[in-house]
Amino acid sequence: MVAAFEKPTLWQRIAPVFQGFDAPLALAVLILGAVGLLTMYSVGFDHGTRFVAHARNMMLAAGVLFFVAQVPPQRLMSLAVPMYAAGVLLLLAVELFGITKKGSTRWVDLGLVIQPSELMKVAMPLMLAWWFQRREGMLKPVDFAVAGLLLAVPAALILKQPDLGTTLLVVASGLAVIFLAGLSWKLIVPPVLVSVIGMVVLIVMEPQWCAPDVDWKVLHEYQRQRVCTLLDPFKDPLGKGFHIIQGMIAIGSGGVWGKGFMQGTQTHLEFIPERTTDFIFAAFSEEFGLLGTLGLMLAFVFLIVRGLTIALEAPILFSRLLAGAMTINVFVYAFVNMGMVSGILPVVGVPLPFVSYGGTAMVTLGVVLGILMSVAKSKRLMQS
Repeated sequence: MVAAFEKPTLWQRIAPVFQGFDAPLALAVLILGAVGLLTMYSVGFDHGTRFVAHARNMMLAAGVLFFVAQVPPQRLMSLAVPMYAAGVLLLLAVELFGITKKGSTRWVDLGLVIQPSELMKVAMPLMLAWWFQRREGMLKPVDFAVAGLLLAVPAALILKQPDLGTTLLVVASGLAVIFLAGLSWKLIVPPVLVSVIGMVVLIVMEPQWCAPDVDWKVLHEYQRQRVCTLLDPFKDPLGKGFHIIQGMIAIGSGGVWGKGFMQGTQTHLEFIPERTTDFIFAAFSEEFGLLGTLGLMLAFVFLIVRGLTIALEAPILFSRLLAGAMTINVFVYAFVNMGMVSGILPVVGVPLPFVSYGGTAMVTLGVVLGILMSVAKSKRLMQS
């Protein structure tokens, strides 16, 4: 006699959790994660327990990714306003009674020391995507002005801490949402032209602008020094220009094929500062050369193209804007880190996704990719 009901197997019980996961996105994450572990093993084997901690951070980020991927976009939309409001309030708390370390006030003690600016990397695009979803079909110029104000408030608070790197990431994710929502090119081109002209003037007049007695007013002194060091790092090769110079030397010394795994002399003789964090790309390029660097860039391109594809195929405006912003967030992380290590952008303390050591940044990356996976899952489940 056949039982009326058969007890489901373990796989049958857990299979729905994995249903709808985007395989190409998961593959890109696995490839970049493997590169990150391999690189950290090389640069961190004589640097205490960095490799073990990096692997632990990756496992934590993977768990966060898996958890966030189970949250449908509609639920994420309901969290947008509370997360944004909490983030702004915490940034105000930092301003009023924050903890100062190395000249920057970026943390607040709520029984657990946290850095509220990290929350805004996710809360900002969530909030703006929610706003444009509510205004879908009736967008007016004033709606973009409100979005700009929503972006400007936390960005100003983060910049004041000061934290230029995080400000850049928050602004980039917010502007991505505003752009994808349909901002007119007439409003985009003028500030871009002004920025380009400003950079040309700055480069041409570098000796005058970077004189010791010149005060830029809009930037902190250390930020001004970073810009001036970028323009001419050899003015202070053993001081402020040391990071950029050593990074460029390491990248160039790798040649086409690289010096080999764990064979980087600039890396292991400790000429590269912060070789497990901000400048790990220089160590990677030295050991794996031009071909390895191109391979790493292609892996990031694959991830970014897949993320944008997920955004384009998303069923609702909120999901499209959010997935697009999350993808551009990863792009900005990678581009800024590679650019500052290569000497084409100022040093702003932005980690290289999957590769740089750092628990908070890794968990944030897990949230970002989890949101992308959630959007991909929602589309697949709607089609099935």
